[in-house]
Amino acid sequence: MSAERTIAVACGDDRGLDSEVSAHFGRCPYYTLVRVDGTEIKKVETASNPNFNSHVPGAMPVFIRDLGADVILAGGMGPRAVQMFQSFGMEAATGALGRVGAVLEAYLKGQIKGTVPCDHDHPESCGGH
Repeated sequence: MSAERTIAVACGDDRGLDSEVSAHFGRCPYYTLVRVDGTEIKKVETASNPNFNSHVPGAMPVFIRDLGADVILAGGMGPRAVQMFQSFGMEAATGALGRVGAVLEAYLKGQIKGTVPCDHDHPESCGGH
């Protein structure tokens, strides 16, 4: 049985697995999209965040879902965004720091799961604090 899925990682640039994970999923300029089968990486690509300069609450979960992602990894995200991803049947894991490739490897080993509340001061996009 195949365990294929697409993992979207919020990142600061378009270097793919060499990018740094962004501290906030909605305010990052790029996403690294990684297609995996089990723990094997099949494809890596990047996508520009069309809402980077005009963050609109609720828009990013829809955008990431429409990219075909099953999982979103980021440094931080608010509870409303987490709930929206979950309502789409997606997993949201936060608290990720470092290079995308290392974070992805840790996630695939089960070392990253669950959510850490966003610590940024923009309650309009993170659901308040």
